[in-house]
Amino acid sequence: MHNLRQYEVPLQRYMAMMDLQERNERLFYKLLIDNVEELLPVVYTPTVGEACQKYGSIFRRPQGLYISLKEKGKILEVLKNWPESNIQVIVVTDGERILGLGDLGCQGMGIPVGKLSLYTALGGLRPSACLPVTIDVGTNNEKLLNDEFYIGLRQRRATGQEYAELLEEFMTAVKKNYGEKVLVQFEDFANHNAFELLEKYSPTHLVFNDDIQGTASVVLAGLLAALKLVGGALADHRFLFLGAGEAGTGIAELIALEISKQTKAPLEETRKKIWLVDSKGLIVSSRKESLQHFKKPWAHDHEPVKGLLDAVKAIKPSVLIGSSGVGKTFTKEVVEAMASINEKPLILALSNPTSQSECTAEEAYTWSKGRAIFASGSPFDPVEYNRKVFVPGQANNAYIFPGFGLGLIMSGAIRVHDDMLLAASEALAAQVKQEHFDKGLIYPPFSNIRNISANIAAKVAAKAYELGLASRLPRPKDLVKYAESCMYSPVYRSYR
Repeated sequence: MHNLRQYEVPLQRYMAMMDLQERNERLFYKLLIDNVEELLPVVYTPTVGEACQKYGSIFRRPQGLYISLKEKGKILEVLKNWPESNIQVIVVTDGERILGLGDLGCQGMGIPVGKLSLYTALGGLRPSACLPVTIDVGTNNEKLLNDEFYIGLRQRRATGQEYAELLEEFMTAVKKNYGEKVLVQFEDFANHNAFELLEKYSPTHLVFNDDIQGTASVVLAGLLAALKLVGGALADHRFLFLGAGEAGTGIAELIALEISKQTKAPLEETRKKIWLVDSKGLIVSSRKESLQHFKKPWAHDHEPVKGLLDAVKAIKPSVLIGSSGVGKTFTKEVVEAMASINEKPLILALSNPTSQSECTAEEAYTWSKGRAIFASGSPFDPVEYNRKVFVPGQANNAYIFPGFGLGLIMSGAIRVHDDMLLAASEALAAQVKQEHFDKGLIYPPFSNIRNISANIAAKVAAKAYELGLASRLPRPKDLVKYAESCMYSPVYRSYR
């Protein structure tokens, strides 16, 4: 740690950590687990974003498995080349929408590698059971196509049938090679593909899209916890989103499901408490014809509204959620409008990395005169305002997916069900204690993350058993203890 701290530049710390992972995996995980709050921003957002942008020029040794269009027809063979045969989790990307940074082609490999190191550090999966995959179908990023250090195919992205066939072959090969219970986590696919892949493979594979479902689950947990600070039930609040892509619509749907579960009202009704703004303004019914299919459920009756500020004034939300991938969009006027409508406005700026965040923690607290309850996707330092210290929470998917995956794997689940996501959210919200609320936090600190993951895993596994989707029988009596016993710990064996 002393040596790592000598590096001023985060990217150098990232490279040092990657070198360590290559050289001494056990020590890498020991460091990451013992210093999770300090090192999480290095191996994950925001630093991993910069690493993906420069992946070609910092490339030393390949990590993970690359499957390109050239391997079409031979994907099963390629999978068999991977030295480990007992794989429990695959994180796969095609690099088309990396964080809020856009198309980074196969340099997106940094994301599956980073996510899986968190599966091990935070969720206790064995490193050898994790397989990072990047599907290289080309890139539309001109800068990368002309970059002498770009490591992928130098061609425009394959789309349509060619793309669908490659993914179909991949998903079939994965099931054939690793069985029914391997978890495939989709990561950073572009919107249109993300929804289609999740819809297509949910009925037949154990699949999870972290951008749609993981983000939704972690945000819902923050909202459930925040109710203790702002009062009322989830159904009493109005929600306004900036950004109607994977994250926005995924979060919105899970909130609607949770309200529906609590109030027994039909989903069509509970969706009406939630409004979304996209690049063309508020999503309303008069726009229905031209909307992409995943936005249609959110088109409610209202006259057209152009910008976010006007939408805030018209809808009067108590919760404002940013998932736009565009920085600096929660302006002073927007935050002030939220503060004039609500005693304690709840403001979540979720876009990553930090440069794309809708506003900073300092802006949220200052512009709301210290009344906002704020959380963000990338980490911000504590803020002092009027001699009071505010600690911003981080709505980080790393709270959910490692425990969620562990719960699926330890129960031998064969499918993911929305009720499991709700169970994970409720389990995370239950981990926020009074001392955290006193600092204005709506998420627990990461220092206790393995214990949090074990609790989430237990709740997810319990739901899998309840729904009849678990294949590991008999059901263990104490699921939290069982989760802890399943977790990999990076210790050296003592020899006599």
